[in-house]
Amino acid sequence: MKKHPILYLFFLLIILINPATAQTPVFTSGQEGYQSFRIPALIATPKGELLAFAEGRVGGSGDFGNIDIVLKRSSDGGKTWSALAVVAEYDQLQAGNPAPVLDLLDPLYPKGRLFLFYNTGNNHEGEVRTGKGLREAWYITSTDMGHSWSAPVNITTQVHRPNQPEVNAAYTFPEDWRSYANTPGHGLQIGTGPFKGRIYIAANHSAGAPKAHAQDYQAHGYYSDDHGKTFQLSETISFLGSNEATAAALSNGRLLFNARNQKGDVKARIVAFSSDGGASWDSTYFDRQLPDPVCQGSLLNLGKIKGKTALAFVNNDHTSQRDNLTLRISTDEGKTWTKGTVIDKGNGQQKDFTAYADIATTSKKKIGVLYERNGYKSISFKEVGWEKP
Repeated sequence: MKKHPILYLFFLLIILINPATAQTPVFTSGQEGYQSFRIPALIATPKGELLAFAEGRVGGSGDFGNIDIVLKRSSDGGKTWSALAVVAEYDQLQAGNPAPVLDLLDPLYPKGRLFLFYNTGNNHEGEVRTGKGLREAWYITSTDMGHSWSAPVNITTQVHRPNQPEVNAAYTFPEDWRSYANTPGHGLQIGTGPFKGRIYIAANHSAGAPKAHAQDYQAHGYYSDDHGKTFQLSETISFLGSNEATAAALSNGRLLFNARNQKGDVKARIVAFSSDGGASWDSTYFDRQLPDPVCQGSLLNLGKIKGKTALAFVNNDHTSQRDNLTLRISTDEGKTWTKGTVIDKGNGQQKDFTAYADIATTSKKKIGVLYERNGYKSISFKEVGWEKP
């Protein structure tokens, strides 16, 4: 067959500029015993392995039902992935919202200990919001980077405030929190400064009876200063409707919190700054540099550039639909952000779009992205480069 150099170069150019190229499916709906996979979470181990977590939904794509937390690992930078392993389950009910974080500062575990925080539930979110059901908070740990796991630990009474005396007297609080969820995505450990060692998980809850425009939702965080022995709640974010959240440590004990606006009246991320490691909030506002269609996002500390913390943030850069997954970089601790690099986007069809994502550092100038694509049909991995602005 005669070759056409110009045509060949044309197709090569399409491949190079297409943001959907070079992505590797990790979890594919309808395979490995699960009808659907949702809610990705990603971390990199000290030895460079990548651990990809997700919700494995047995019966379908709905947020409630028989749902397990599953794990795959990659030892070659995301090119290939291991067989699926179930790491957390709740019988025939829901275990979800995986939030992994590495504790690298516990002297009892000098090689590090991996925490996986997650939630269980016994009813649909809408029913839990009306008081008919309970969400709980748990964690498991691993001292071999996810090959084996501890027994689960229930931390509901420390990090949640449900008013459920008919379930258990321990769940009686005046606040009457109802729906409850971790971040979802990776948690963090503060590595330096006055709160060194603190494990921090962004979360959200609904309070009292459902309110119009999702105003019963508010975001918060919880943290441990003793390597998981005890936990404390942060101050609740002041904005009504603040929901799924992510966080990153800054310099000098400061922390940046970033949440979705469930109300949807402002299509931008809610951000809050803390000067005490995420216990309370100095300022909260809509960051219109970060458009959002009411979806999840992921924030990551990249280390320091010229004495200031550099950050990566990924979300769907769109104001009307979930799509156009975009990576942005900040080199001034979240005050300003780059225009962004498109990681992936649909082809304009209603059922082809990107959604939830999580990110981890894979090398000095590269970030791994684990994200939902093709209308929730798969969770894929893609490595992207970044440069300081």
